[in-house]
Amino acid sequence: MTRRATLRGPERTGLAGDAARADVLVCGASFAGLAVARELAGSGADVLVVDRYEIGERQTSACAAPTPWLEAMGVRDAIRQELPCMAFHTPHGSARFRLPWSWSSFDYRTLCHELWEQCGDARFEVGKVDGRAGDVVRTDRGDLSSPLIVDALGWRRVLGAGPNVQPPEAAISRGLEVHPDARGGDTDLDVWIDRSLIRRGYAWSVPADGEQRVGVGSYEPRDHVKEPTRDIAGRLGLPPVRYQGNWFPHALRPAVEDGVFFAGDSAGHCFPLSGEGIRTAFYFGIACGRALRRVLSGESTRAEALAAYGSFSASHARAFTTALRLQRLIPALPPRALTALLSVVGRERPCRRAFGWYLEQAPPHFAMR
Repeated sequence: MTRRATLRGPERTGLAGDAARADVLVCGASFAGLAVARELAGSGADVLVVDRYEIGERQTSACAAPTPWLEAMGVRDAIRQELPCMAFHTPHGSARFRLPWSWSSFDYRTLCHELWEQCGDARFEVGKVDGRAGDVVRTDRGDLSSPLIVDALGWRRVLGAGPNVQPPEAAISRGLEVHPDARGGDTDLDVWIDRSLIRRGYAWSVPADGEQRVGVGSYEPRDHVKEPTRDIAGRLGLPPVRYQGNWFPHALRPAVEDGVFFAGDSAGHCFPLSGEGIRTAFYFGIACGRALRRVLSGESTRAEALAAYGSFSASHARAFTTALRLQRLIPALPPRALTALLSVVGRERPCRRAFGWYLEQAPPHFAMR
């Protein structure tokens, strides 16, 4: 079980004075929040990052991302295993794809620490964010103030205006995985689309150099995923141990609201169908950081930066909508038709086109501009 790292006892003190003020306040220290802070390194601004857990403490996903993105973010040392192929399985057959780019599983703590090392003079404090009033963010260690506030806290959208829509009514998926030890040798990222496991969703198995990350994701938040996760682990001959689960969005939300910048899951920056949110958190976090940097340098006002970043996020609506339509269509296809479709997509030219399009919706070269 993850131990919360919030300071306790005599070490737990409130934040006040200069410690409670910053030029930029980034709420959330996972993929999106760290990408924002990384982009602000060298700006000369006082950047404060706050999260309820220590940096890298609480793994939030299966932790696999396109290798080109991990390289572009300068975190290659976090990679545990590179996966050049994907295999898709249905009740009627399998198709194995050699991708035009590879996935890599990685160590969450190492990746977060490597990103933090790139964040320059940014400060970090442990604290639970509870809400906001104007330019003041309420935490369990006192009020923090900044003219530039980022919500990278995840799907709950804590700093949003008005009541937040919660599962199961929210446009959100749910996932659960186990992390058993496993023998080496597996080099594929495996995906199962099988209604006997989950009605609308998929199962996965991600090798990570001696650890196997096996789980199930459901597009329908009302459907439970614990038994399907135990089922797929059993089919693979692996014990269901070390559980980790989370909700993840499958629809874009406004990336700006009431003067706040939202990045990552808080803005719905998680790609539908695949449920992939790591590279999109990097991508939109970088865009958010660049918008903030223009404010800090005097190139734009806060209002102009909010408008530009909001438009940038919204410009991706077509790709997200296409993926959401596929998310609804694919589980509804007859299994034999789906098997035939996968066999076609698995051929070299369709595979390159499909996965090339997929990567270009948040291209890794964006990190190096």
